[in-house]
Amino acid sequence: MNQRAVLNMTPAGKQRARALGIPLQGKPGHANAITDVDGVLVGYSTVIKGEGKLNLGYGPVRTGVTAILPFGHDGVGLACAAGYHSFNGNGEMTGASWIEEAGSLSLPILITNTHAVGTCHRGVIDWVARNKPALANQWLLPVVAETWDGYLNDINGSHVTVDHAMAAIDSAASGNIEEGSVGGGTGMNCYAFKGGSGTASRVIGYGHRDYTVGVFLQANFGSRHELNIAGVPIGQELAADNPMEAYFSGQPTGAGSCIGIVATDAPLLPGQCKALARRVPLGLARTGTTGSHFSGDIFLAFSTANPDALNGRFPQGPANEQSYGHMNFIPWGRMDAFYAAVVHATEEAVLNALVANQEMIGRDGNRTPALPHDRVVAALKARGAIPG
Repeated sequence: MNQRAVLNMTPAGKQRARALGIPLQGKPGHANAITDVDGVLVGYSTVIKGEGKLNLGYGPVRTGVTAILPFGHDGVGLACAAGYHSFNGNGEMTGASWIEEAGSLSLPILITNTHAVGTCHRGVIDWVARNKPALANQWLLPVVAETWDGYLNDINGSHVTVDHAMAAIDSAASGNIEEGSVGGGTGMNCYAFKGGSGTASRVIGYGHRDYTVGVFLQANFGSRHELNIAGVPIGQELAADNPMEAYFSGQPTGAGSCIGIVATDAPLLPGQCKALARRVPLGLARTGTTGSHFSGDIFLAFSTANPDALNGRFPQGPANEQSYGHMNFIPWGRMDAFYAAVVHATEEAVLNALVANQEMIGRDGNRTPALPHDRVVAALKARGAIPG
C-alpha cells in the first residue's frame, strides 16, 4: 500500500483515525507505527475461543499477547537505553526495578492480561533459552506488562500459555501492524468502547537528519463521558449504548489500565528515555482521561541508538584502557520536539485503537460496542473540528 493508504487503513482493511478526517498534529512516519523506528518489531498472539454464555461464571476467551522487540530477533540480548514511568501504579510491569537501576533493557517486551503475566514472563525465558542459550546462561529479567480484560475474557482460566508468549515473539515483524482487538489488546476496552492495541509515530527534523518517535499502547482505560476527540468533548453525545458501565453500575468507572511503549532512534540517555515515558500521560489526557485510581498506567521508553553501550553482562578479563563505555545523546535543551512527538503520537495511538475496531461479545455474553464512526464524524463536523 502507498503511504496514504497505510495512514488510513490497517493491514486487515480496518479504518484508522485519519480515515475519519480527524485532525492530528505532527508528521507521521511511513507506517505511522512504532515499527517506523528501524529495527523495532511487533508480534501478536490472539486467543479467541467460544461463543455465548457458559456455565459456572466462565465464558469465552478474548485475550492474547503482544511482543515488542527493540532490535529484532537477532538483537535480543543487546542493551538499549531505557526508562519507565508509573503514572498510576495499580498495575504491573516486571523488570522495572532493573530498568531503574541500570537504565537499560535487552529482552523482548511483552504485554498481556493481568493474570497472564507469569506465563509470559516464563515464555520470554524459554524463548531466550531456545534461541539464545549463551544469553540464557546469565540472569534474565523480562519486561512483562498487563491490563485487565476480565469484562470480556475468562481471565482466570489460564488461557494464555507459554507457547502463546513464544509465538508472539516469533511472529514479530516490521512495517504495517494490525490494531484494535489483536494480541494483548484483544479483550480490552477504552472509554467503554472496544479498545486494545493502537500505535502511531512522528518524524522529527534534527538539522542534519530525521529521527523517529513511535508509540504503542494497550489502551484499556477511561469512562465514556470523558472522551475527547480533536479537542471536542464528545463522550456525553455518545452516552447511549454503554453496557460495560451499566454492568459495573455503582462502582468506579474508567478502570482497566494503559500500557505505553515509546521507541526512538534518537540517541538518548536513560534519564531522557524516562522523560519521554513521563509525557505519555499528556497524550492520554488529550483524549479526555483524568487518570482513574483503578487504572494502572505504566509507560516505558527506549532508544535504539548506542546499541549495547549499556550492557550489564559479566565482564571478560581485567579492566584496561579500553574498558569504557561511550554514548552520544541529544542535549537536554533540544528535547522539546521529542516530548511533543510522544504526546501527539500517544493521542493518535488511542484514537487508532478505538477506530480500528468492532463490537465484541465475550465472557457471559458481556458486550462492548465499537466507536460509532458516523456519529463521531457528524459531531466533529457540527463543532467545526472537521470541515463540513
